Amino acid sequence: NLESIQGQGQTLQKEIKQTDYNINQLNLNIRSSEITIDKLVLEVNSLQYEITDAENEIVLKREAITRILQEFQKTDGETPLLIFLKNKSLADSVFEMQNLTDLNAGLKTEIDNLRKVKEEMADKLDQSANKKQLTEIENSNLKNRKVILDDVKKEKKNILVQTKSQEKVYQSIISDLQKKQMEIADEINTLEENLRLSFDPRVLPSKRPGVLAYPVTDHYVTQEYGYTDSAKLLYKTKFHNGIDFKASLGTPILAAEDGEVMAVGDNGRVQYGKFILIKHNNNLATLYAHLSRQIVQKGSVIKRGQVIGYSGNTGYSTGPHLHFGVYWALNLKMQSFSGAGLVPVGVTINPANYL
Repeated sequence: NLESIQGQGQTLQKEIKQTDYNINQLNLNIRSSEITIDKLVLEVNSLQYEITDAENEIVLKREAITRILQEFQKTDGETPLLIFLKNKSLADSVFEMQNLTDLNAGLKTEIDNLRKVKEEMADKLDQSANKKQLTEIENSNLKNRKVILDDVKKEKKNILVQTKSQEKVYQSIISDLQKKQMEIADEINTLEENLRLSFDPRVLPSKRPGVLAYPVTDHYVTQEYGYTDSAKLLYKTKFHNGIDFKASLGTPILAAEDGEVMAVGDNGRVQYGKFILIKHNNNLATLYAHLSRQIVQKGSVIKRGQVIGYSGNTGYSTGPHLHFGVYWALNLKMQSFSGAGLVPVGVTINPANYL
């Protein structure tokens, strides 16, 4: 149980348990992806058969319409009066008139049927295209989750080697990381306080839902923005500068809006770990942190809803989740810190204002 594991103190045993849990979850997700792909492939193949049948039916309908039109041409556009005048008997005239009426009705029926078959085929083509796209996405998820699984296994091995499987060594490493994290947090806090002096909220988008899309399909929030109870325990500033979303290891992370990738970085076991920073055209920038894998590059042009990476537990984190931050883009910068590398520094905004 992940909650019970995370509820324990920070120990080597807890970290190994959590890593094993993550490995099991990834294996389940990989199997789920494989089943989903198999199902989608079957559905695409079934749709392709239906599309082929529809194409054949369209050919038959067109041939039927052609035959009816040829029959019409034989009448040479005769009016009912001409039909009555040319025939020797009333019965012949009535028969020919009925035949003309039947041709009209048949033509209308065949045209209506052709239109219906075309509409059905167009719908099946759309369904097929959508399912092919879903198959591509799921194949990408599968490929990346397998890479993440290998990384997690290597990480477990490295932890055991680094600590020599000794709790005392592990606690010493954790203590050093926490000290380094506090130093970085203090520096960032000082820099961001100075940047806030030039902050102009008037150039921000109006606060309303939908300005930004949710970065995960499950919108369950585990920690809000601001002075939260968890922040009081975890951060020296007592302030949480983003929103945390529940996201098991390997969950696809989606871009909140169109934009350009400003940075793709890795802070190791401190700060944001693996992160992506995207600058948007509305004076906002969004941060996606604690990732297990990034699949975009700096300078990449990104579309809203595009998969950009996968959730993880990297950086200063107690368990797999997504830290989602929103910045005022106009004075946002990347600052280098000892032991962490480049870290985004700027004026943060409550993401809930725009989700």
